[in-house]
Amino acid sequence: MIDVLESAHFVSSRNEHVVIDEPALFRLAERLLAVPIPKWDFTHHYYDGSVRTLAYLLLVDALNFCFFPAPRWEVIVDGERLQGYFALVSVLKQAFMQGLPLDDFGYLAQVKEEAVAALLHGDTRIGTIPLFEARVQILREIGEQVVALYQGDPARLVKKASGSAQWLVEHMVESFPSFRDEACYAGERVAFYKRAQIFASDLYASFQGRSFGAFRDIDRLTAFADYKLPQFLRAEHVLHYSEELAHRVDSKEWIKAGSSVEVEIRAATVWAVELLRQELKRRGRNLLALQVDWLLWHAAAQRPKMPPHHRTLTTYY
Repeated sequence: MIDVLESAHFVSSRNEHVVIDEPALFRLAERLLAVPIPKWDFTHHYYDGSVRTLAYLLLVDALNFCFFPAPRWEVIVDGERLQGYFALVSVLKQAFMQGLPLDDFGYLAQVKEEAVAALLHGDTRIGTIPLFEARVQILREIGEQVVALYQGDPARLVKKASGSAQWLVEHMVESFPSFRDEACYAGERVAFYKRAQIFASDLYASFQGRSFGAFRDIDRLTAFADYKLPQFLRAEHVLHYSEELAHRVDSKEWIKAGSSVEVEIRAATVWAVELLRQELKRRGRNLLALQVDWLLWHAAAQRPKMPPHHRTLTTYY
């Protein structure tokens, strides 16, 4: 498996369009010193402490990508109007609470489009979720592979990891092609494995480092290269885009998945978070890279105004 942090460093050392501003990064680190680590959101996520929670998180992270194209997909669940990631986790939680057979991977292997549309409806659906057909195919892939490789039991996958988050990520990438988040840059294969890494992270957070979330090497995970983190880091002047790239992003121009500029944005995000982690440690706060990611993601969610995020239509994030 390709090492994500090495990929980020490789690309960042050759970046043509994205620069990390270290003084701005140091100022951000100072502000993060006293910010508490966000707790897992049990309100919107399903949790019963069993393998059903594991199945739930596997489906969340199978479908956790690309929510932004207009008209924006929204749902109302239990009277709450939700968008994006929180809409996804809430409709899946509702389905698990209602006892729908989403932990039956034989059922998922043959799931119908109509059933997936109903699943993502909530009490009220507003707009249409992007890449719907791809989501249906990914759910079928998850079902087929869990049945074929793990006898229909996702707990077998996690138990085979024997407490290694790195092993789990590697086998997620091997077992499920839709998790194989790789690209080519300067003639080298690079990887981000955003959804595979965040699956391990979600297990760790949801199960609070116990049971299916007990990993001895959780520190091997990097930041999860998506839209929101580079948007926030740019707003904080930690990331600077070239004039050409800034124009493309600010004009909301589509940027092709796997293109050099898209890879540079994602790599700079991962490497900037690693530098933040190192700087925070130097100042006496020893955090995991994923915890720094959580801090930035929540800070971004609370920031009222930011420049646009880059637009890439992809199933990887």
